[in-house]
Amino acid sequence: MQYLKTYLDKITSRGNAGLAESISSTAEEVGNRYLKNFSFTSHEIGLLLGNVQSGKTGQMFGIMCKATDLGFPVFVLLTTDNVVLQQQTLDRVKADLEGYCICGENDARIFADNSLMQPTIVVLKKNARILKLWANIFSSTGFMKGNPLFIIDDEADAASLNTLVNRNRQSSINKYLDSIRNGAASSLYLQVTGTPQAIFLQTKESGWHPLFTHYFKPGKAYLGGDFFFPKAGKPDCITFADSLTTPERDVVIRHLLVSAQLFASGGTVSNCLIHPSVRQAAHQKFASSINNELDWCRANMNGAFSDELKKQYMRLNPSKSEKVSFKEIMAVTEKILTNNEAKIIVMNGKTEVESDEYSVGCNFVIGGNTLGRGVTFPSLQTLYYTRTAKKPQADTMWQHSRMFGYDRDPGMMMVYIDERLYKLFADINATNNAIISQVEQGLDDIKIYYPEGLNPTRKNVLDTDHVEAISGGTNYYPFYPDNDTIEDISNLLSVFSEAEPYYQVSLRLMKEVLSHVIASPDFKLKSFMSIIDVMLAEAPTTQGILIVRRNRDIAQGTGALLSPNDWNLGGSFPRKIVLTMYQVTGTKGWGGKQLWVPNIKLPDGAVYYDVIED
Repeated sequence: MQYLKTYLDKITSRGNAGLAESISSTAEEVGNRYLKNFSFTSHEIGLLLGNVQSGKTGQMFGIMCKATDLGFPVFVLLTTDNVVLQQQTLDRVKADLEGYCICGENDARIFADNSLMQPTIVVLKKNARILKLWANIFSSTGFMKGNPLFIIDDEADAASLNTLVNRNRQSSINKYLDSIRNGAASSLYLQVTGTPQAIFLQTKESGWHPLFTHYFKPGKAYLGGDFFFPKAGKPDCITFADSLTTPERDVVIRHLLVSAQLFASGGTVSNCLIHPSVRQAAHQKFASSINNELDWCRANMNGAFSDELKKQYMRLNPSKSEKVSFKEIMAVTEKILTNNEAKIIVMNGKTEVESDEYSVGCNFVIGGNTLGRGVTFPSLQTLYYTRTAKKPQADTMWQHSRMFGYDRDPGMMMVYIDERLYKLFADINATNNAIISQVEQGLDDIKIYYPEGLNPTRKNVLDTDHVEAISGGTNYYPFYPDNDTIEDISNLLSVFSEAEPYYQVSLRLMKEVLSHVIASPDFKLKSFMSIIDVMLAEAPTTQGILIVRRNRDIAQGTGALLSPNDWNLGGSFPRKIVLTMYQVTGTKGWGGKQLWVPNIKLPDGAVYYDVIED
């Protein structure tokens, strides 16, 4: 049986030829580049990187099928610790994949009795009790000691990493995942996520830093970060909520309008997501506010409400259906309001909400953390996001982008968000694009940077002894510098005279100059070089500022080395890398020899993160 072909044929038969083509491309590339070379004697780890809500499940299934064709007999598919999601994933595996023995977390007997007569898929949620149970099952099953295990960890950055790394202990889930993969003769562990920040900031020694990363592009119909948060300008789908007098009323009217357009065009569901806070009290407050605004709409049906609806109607530009008349919009809206068809659904730790509750009708869904990973809202056209945090985390915020996806109509999308929060999301999107660019160019050492005040991920999964933050706008120079050869640097800099205060140069030239500087503990040369690589990956023609000064009779240990004039000169280029090269005479320290001493300043306002390996 050809497992990948069978799966692709099924996807195609459902009318998803484009999706089948994308899955085939990912599966073949991952298979040919990484799976074919697997030794079946080692334990390896890799990363499948995709955009949030871009169809990772289908890509995972394709890779599993390709791996089966290449001789992998056992798969563990990990979901987040959510009963509903685990069951949904199990049901989807059974519906989509043929020729496998498919086991849920209570199917140990089926797993043992099958004894690899058929290739096996075990679907587990990341729960310590469940993982401990299956670690014991795998270790006690004789046929696993001589066979490889393929583990696919969906949302691998969420719960799999060691949250006790700074206490010199191992968290339960992390420990049992280690036990599962080490219980087999060999293993390939494929991390899957759209927010890889925490994963890239793991040390190689930990065993959780990917040895390879593969990025799959979303399909053409996907609306993602670049649609909502482009490099320049604010798109029409964004409304700054803090500029509105009655934002909740605007949200309600907009969602009623969009719902009417969708229902009049044959649709059956329209969702509005409201994400105000992690606090449950805030959810109830917003639920009450939305209910009050619906009451206002009913009370002013033929007056102020109709006028406001007409204003919103003029801004509506559906691209997936023909725009219906305002008369019909009004009629459908009146029906929704009169018959109380608009549902207010609160999703949080106190309420259990099944997906079928928001799979039909006009819905206002309100919640916090439950509106993040693993939850997809069909036909989500309106989002109201006001959640703030003292120390926002980039990966957590990005997982709140539930408006990303395929079934959205770009001409009807509207995101209500405060201007400050919009800027944070735009910054996160820029870094995500930088990460993807690095992966696509094959860089091994992926670098992450964010504006000051925005953390890449939660601190409890980062080894503080090995993760270093390098601040932009700070001048760095080595206290004990050295050059491999002074002559090589002198030759490279010979064309740059002090007659000019500074030169605009390629970052590639900067790299070449720095390659002749010997690294020291107080001057993270490797980190600076990697950051330059990141900038070149984003834009190959990126320019920096070079300042060259010769025959400086400066004593070692003189502050930041720079003269006041050169300090101010470098500071006048806040958005560029500034490299200042001082040639010192060596008469006042410096080991008594002439040296070129580098001073480097990264672009202001950003923090660059680096993993320091022992």
